[in-house]
Amino acid sequence: MKLTPSKLNSFTAIKLPSAFLCGVRTKVLNNKQCITTVKHRWINQNPFKSMFWAVQGMAAEFSTGALMIAKIQESGKKVSMLVTSNNATFTKKATGKITFTCNDGLKASEILEKAISTGEGQTFWMKSVGTNEAGVIVSTFNFEWSVKEKS
Repeated sequence: MKLTPSKLNSFTAIKLPSAFLCGVRTKVLNNKQCITTVKHRWINQNPFKSMFWAVQGMAAEFSTGALMIAKIQESGKKVSMLVTSNNATFTKKATGKITFTCNDGLKASEILEKAISTGEGQTFWMKSVGTNEAGVIVSTFNFEWSVKEKS
């Protein structure tokens, strides 16, 4: 069963209710990229009338993690995945609809193939950039993922 944005949104509602209630939604998922969005609302705001950083982090992480989930599913193997480190930079207040884009699908494929062929765990960084409706970057998140084929 191929992953689609609709299936990922259903998954979010059931398995990640905090992200779903805060408005994190998957819009695009293909071989090269994943795009998620989240809209600034009362439930996800901070005291400074912008989006709470952790909500941005949920949407950003999901854009990287959904790509990994899709790649693992395509491989047909059982692979564990875990975020081992992350960092973020915030450059503008996040208000309105924020779109997070991760373009690391091909990199994820290469690393996953290496993990499966060698049997050794691999770590690598994936980046998700958040932009507002005007196309201005509001935040950039980097997540270090660890992947290893289960024995």
